[in-house]
Amino acid sequence: MSETLQPTILIAVYSEDPLFAERWRQGLWASLEEDYPRSSIDFKQATNAEQLAELLGEPHLQALLIHSHSAMDVVPQSLARRPHVNHFVILPQSERGRIDDLLELNIDGYLDDSEEDFFSLLREVLAAIDHKAATPFADTLRDYVRSAKDAWHTPGHSGGDSMKDSPWVAEFYHFLGEHIFDADLSVSVQILDSLLEPHSVIQDAQELAARAFGAKHTFFSTNGTSTANKVILQSLLHPGDKVLLDRGSHKSAHHGIILCGAMPVYLPSSLRVRYGLYGPVTRESIFRAIEENPDARALLLTSCTYDGMRYELAPIVERAHAAGIKVIIDEAWYAHAAFHPALRPTALESGADYVTQSTHKMLSAFSQASMTHVNDPDFDEQRFREHFNMHASTSPQYAIIASLDVARKQMSVEGYALLKRTLELAERLRESINATEVFRVLELPDMLPTELADDGIRLDPTKITVDISQTGRSAEAVQVELFEKYNIQVEKTTFNTITLLLTIGTTQGKVMRLENALKRMAKDTRSRGGEIELKPPQALPPTGEIARLPRDVFFERGAVVRLMDSATALNEELVGAISADQITPYPPGVPVLVPGQVISREVLEYLRSILLSQRHIEVHGLTYRQDLPHLRIAEGEAG
Repeated sequence: MSETLQPTILIAVYSEDPLFAERWRQGLWASLEEDYPRSSIDFKQATNAEQLAELLGEPHLQALLIHSHSAMDVVPQSLARRPHVNHFVILPQSERGRIDDLLELNIDGYLDDSEEDFFSLLREVLAAIDHKAATPFADTLRDYVRSAKDAWHTPGHSGGDSMKDSPWVAEFYHFLGEHIFDADLSVSVQILDSLLEPHSVIQDAQELAARAFGAKHTFFSTNGTSTANKVILQSLLHPGDKVLLDRGSHKSAHHGIILCGAMPVYLPSSLRVRYGLYGPVTRESIFRAIEENPDARALLLTSCTYDGMRYELAPIVERAHAAGIKVIIDEAWYAHAAFHPALRPTALESGADYVTQSTHKMLSAFSQASMTHVNDPDFDEQRFREHFNMHASTSPQYAIIASLDVARKQMSVEGYALLKRTLELAERLRESINATEVFRVLELPDMLPTELADDGIRLDPTKITVDISQTGRSAEAVQVELFEKYNIQVEKTTFNTITLLLTIGTTQGKVMRLENALKRMAKDTRSRGGEIELKPPQALPPTGEIARLPRDVFFERGAVVRLMDSATALNEELVGAISADQITPYPPGVPVLVPGQVISREVLEYLRSILLSQRHIEVHGLTYRQDLPHLRIAEGEAG
């Protein structure tokens, strides 16, 4: 624990017997040792359901001791609200036989109400809190760096010694600080374990993460969720296997399908045309695809989306499992959900078999830091590891691994408090933005396509989408003004919205500066007047027929053919050809072509329209020759 910042730890006793609750609270308080300063630890008690509910709302609650004849009712309710609080059940000797009934509950231990050795009892409770707050890998890395060993191994900068006295690059060394180099080590340091075959501190860190997120197995990734998605698909699928997936899935999912040789069955993403927002797949479409593809092996969905829309997953998972289909959920934007009841249930709690999370997106981890959580009862760990090792570097960045360890610790011990503050700031920001009467926060009914109205979709309040239509400017212009004039960078834009991302790192000061900027821009808008009509982008054309396995076409040499000529006339010979590459316009980041897909006239017209648009849109997958766009197609398909 930090020498300068002492965490506040609250330990509570719940009993319907007020005398018992008071006796135990006082006994635990009196047994507190000097190792825990009295200023940083507190004890409270509750004697009825109302007081217990109040306790469960305490941000600093770390342990709860439950003495109740109705423990089988109280404990599940308490765990449902605060699963990361350490739970102990206090039982009289006469009820020791009930332990078997409680084994199914995820509690930390049982205490005997007749053994009032409060010193020993408190040590057991504090040991559970310390275990939750442990960072086995990060601590080992820190201790090794502090031991100041001479390095006769990789990496070449040798703890920064190659740089710190250089007249040319010492500035970079001092800019980043010595510890970023000291802690940049390699598998040569055996005490730090191996990410590819963990057996000590990395394994311990992953087991703590599995418990925190509710998984049977958790694996750390230093290559981002992109790699995690590919590893899962390769582990589950064989060449020719069918996989159902949202067309709007992250491009890593489409790349994973190429690598494993699966046959994709694309599910149509929904679109809210007014704001250019792509949402979840309708439940009806998912159920129909399951019914029409009884031989499908896996279903992959994104929850929540980039804009914060998340599925009611339980009925979808149940239907998929009934058909023998494994469920993979890309939860890249939702790693924080497990730590606050307002954001749950998570994908794991809803029964998903595999969940990938970009820990770095919402929690305190470095970029590229991600986790894969597994609850598949048929999990083949050996096969998973083979594919994991195929993608993972044998020289992973140890600072990224340490950041995953620390991010998990932080959320386990203070995630509820941090998210409580974040959600409060989000609500305040919503109110202040709407109060400008120029900018308007979109709520779920605004963002949700009509066909999803009855699908149980919910909105993550940490993602705020703002309609800027009344400013008289495009979203890009608003984004640029916020950046250049007010030093504020937003997450993303559509043609008439900006998206603000709140995280556990959002502060009161940042909120105040954003509120001030938007108020000033709103005032300027009112003085100028005039709302402009912003034209929505053209909707993606329907997904075409997948005529061949994406893998087979992608790995062919193929032929590179012009899309249009200098006069912007389309190459008619492309109609009916088979795409060999993935073509993805950004935004929205949804592939318009994937390998193996038959190219339609609608697709060609769509690509021409966005290439000729005045709005800057990146199109990944095209190549240029003599300044003309070309795409790669299967050999022999067109000239």
